[in-house]
Amino acid sequence: MASEIEALRVRLAELEARASELDEEKRHYQWLAESTTDLISRHARDGTFLYASQAARDLLGYEPEELIGVSAYDLFHPSDLADLLNKSPRVYYHDGFYQQTYRFRAKDGHYVWFETTSRTRRDPATGELIDVLCVSRDVGRRIRAEANRERLARVVESTTDYVLFCNGDERLFYTNEAARRLLGLPREGRDALLETAYTPASLAILREIVLPAVARYGFWSGELEMPGPKGPVPVLSVVLAHRGPGAEPDHLSLLNRDIGLRKANEDQARRHQEQIAHANRLATTGELASNIAHELNQPLGAIANYASGALMQLRSNPSRPASDLALPLERIDEQVQRLAQRLRHIRTFVRKGQTRPRPVALLDVVDAACRLCEWQYQQAGIALDHELPEALPRVLADPVALEQVLVNLLLNALEASRQRPSAARVTIRARQSGPREATFSVSDKGPGINTEEAQSIFAPFHSSRPEGLGMGLAISRSLMEAMGGDLNLADGSDGATFTGTLLAEPSLPYRRLPPRSQP
Repeated sequence: MASEIEALRVRLAELEARASELDEEKRHYQWLAESTTDLISRHARDGTFLYASQAARDLLGYEPEELIGVSAYDLFHPSDLADLLNKSPRVYYHDGFYQQTYRFRAKDGHYVWFETTSRTRRDPATGELIDVLCVSRDVGRRIRAEANRERLARVVESTTDYVLFCNGDERLFYTNEAARRLLGLPREGRDALLETAYTPASLAILREIVLPAVARYGFWSGELEMPGPKGPVPVLSVVLAHRGPGAEPDHLSLLNRDIGLRKANEDQARRHQEQIAHANRLATTGELASNIAHELNQPLGAIANYASGALMQLRSNPSRPASDLALPLERIDEQVQRLAQRLRHIRTFVRKGQTRPRPVALLDVVDAACRLCEWQYQQAGIALDHELPEALPRVLADPVALEQVLVNLLLNALEASRQRPSAARVTIRARQSGPREATFSVSDKGPGINTEEAQSIFAPFHSSRPEGLGMGLAISRSLMEAMGGDLNLADGSDGATFTGTLLAEPSLPYRRLPPRSQP
């Protein structure tokens, strides 16, 4: 009997110990349920809350006690409740485990996106449903991010830009519809390589310049070419490295916008500008006709004199040695070379061609422009002065275009000087105005330009002369801008001073003889 009592005591102690362990585990799990940021809840068959953890306060604004006895179905978004009820037979009568994403109404009336994992608990003997255990978390941020990604994917797929995604092996793992049409790729093609998306020259730029830049800075933008059915397609490309959580370190996005139409318009505008500039040079040549005649007449007259003198010597003494004619023949040759040089200069000035800036000596272009206008200044009795330093850097300019600008300014200054008897001098100056900048100016002492007129002098077809076309200053400014410089009216009060600025070559200055003054 004593042994049975002792056995009962031992068994009782074991049960008490087990009960204590169970209480400890219960407190532990309760602590876990109350500490987690997920909402832990228990529901009856009709969805009534039997228990809610403390997370209900943070997620929904409800105190846990407020939810007890409330049917969860009443808090579902109407659009999501029907989907849940359709699942109910499977949930309650079959496996009893399911996961659903839905909207749940918070205390203040707004809806929270929940993802709930549920499990039914049944009586082992009868199989009767006891309750439903649920773990719910706020997935609103994830849902919004997925919606944004889906919207972005639709935009990327429908855009007319050519969008490519590639990995570190230069394999294209995504191309949008526009890129597939351009490159002739199948919709589900996974074997395309980056080399199929760009011309060989652009692919070399990508490998040598773009990819190293993107690896270092994460971004690159510039012009490339993609192959198209009718030839290369110029594109403005933006290359981005995929960075951020979940991004593969070697994945890239390549966004390409077709700029063929823009470049064609730019080329057409440039051709129109060149045609207008050429027409202006032809018109200017007409104004310089007297100077051209003078330039040709002078060497022709000298050639005629030397040839006539040589013939007279031969007629007076046919047997004289040929060496006696060396001097007149040399003079004739000199004048022929001078004449050829003048003709080449005039032909170059009126020739049609593109504006191609390159390093040139500013003083040489100034001299050439002055020679073209020199005869007009002599006829008008107006001095054309050079005030130029002994050394100037070479400037980046097209010599013909720059000469056209200077000729336009010099002829305008000449016409302005004719309107005022006391205006007897036009001055050309030049200086280095910055480390990589040179500035020239043309000044006259004419009537000047008032403030109102100064606002419109660079507009096309604006002219103060009745016979003027009004295109000289407009073309001159556009030519200066095409060469990377600018042209402005610096002063219009006491006469007019126009200044032009050009980029200067960062090298040793171009040196020449001291400046000279022309009558």
